[in-house]
Amino acid sequence: MRDLSDSLLEWYDVHARAMPWRVPPTDKKAGLRPDPYAVWMSEIMLQQTTVAAVTAYFQRFIARWPTVADLAAAPDADVMGEWAGLGYYARARNLLKCARAVVADHGGEFPADHAALLKLPGIGPYTAAAVSSIAFDLRHVVVDGNVERVMARMFDEHTPLPAAKPILTAHAERLTPNQRPGDYAQAVMDLGATICSPKSPACGICPWRDPCQARAEGTAASLPKKTPKKAKPIRHGTVYLTQRDDGAWLLETRPDSGLLGGMLGWPGSEWVDASLPRPVAPPLKAEWTKLDAEVRHTFTHFHLILDVMVATVTDVDSGAGSFVDLKDFRPSNLPTVMRKAFDLIQN
Repeated sequence: MRDLSDSLLEWYDVHARAMPWRVPPTDKKAGLRPDPYAVWMSEIMLQQTTVAAVTAYFQRFIARWPTVADLAAAPDADVMGEWAGLGYYARARNLLKCARAVVADHGGEFPADHAALLKLPGIGPYTAAAVSSIAFDLRHVVVDGNVERVMARMFDEHTPLPAAKPILTAHAERLTPNQRPGDYAQAVMDLGATICSPKSPACGICPWRDPCQARAEGTAASLPKKTPKKAKPIRHGTVYLTQRDDGAWLLETRPDSGLLGGMLGWPGSEWVDASLPRPVAPPLKAEWTKLDAEVRHTFTHFHLILDVMVATVTDVDSGAGSFVDLKDFRPSNLPTVMRKAFDLIQN
């Protein structure tokens, strides 16, 4: 096992991916240490999201809030606005809660302790292991989708996910070295992302080519096995895009709990099962016009279809949300599903 870990670290020293939150192996050997704040932020952003999608968001966040204390002091609306479009918005709420807990309870320094990290808001077992390993070089086993795929192929494991998770984690545990566990964790993830990819793995250039059991058996491309997912249900609803005659838009801040919690959005109805009548909930009396097009968006657990109603009104009070002046309105601060509705009326 040590030989396998050493050979992968040798490969990583040459082929490590460059990422703005990562300290390259050569810099680490020169004494530069990872910033726990950057590691933590990147890990939160990378949940359910790709490196390509996260990079620009990470760079904007770090430029605007260079330290965890800066982030902790930021207004909620500013952080939620910067997060817009990245999805899984509970992560943004937990990002703020965690930053404030680190400042209040740990003097603005992330604790170099796995148990203490687990007590912070929004940090679960995976994130605690990743921060402990990558930021503090403590030996904790980091298992994401890339690692699961590498382990399933390395040991030719045919038990389908998610039932295979404990088996694959045990394999990852045996391979994790005592020395450089943080670099090793990143090396396995890089291997899965660049060589041991989901489709057409490049086995010919893999540093673990010879000991890989799935390559020997010719089963690599079919692993890991996965239990078939149930079809996602469909929900529908209505959103109302209201523009005042001076150009201001009517927006509301969604409740903190639930999907898109704490985000700006258009007033609208509940999202109900597609077998039920499509609900209506206009935020005010107006002459509403229904667009011919509809918004279609997919969340983790369901597909959503929204009717889009539009109206122009004079200066009236609304019980739903408030009008945002045109000069202050930023479509980029809307979550993706709400921005899709705005984009429809621009066409």
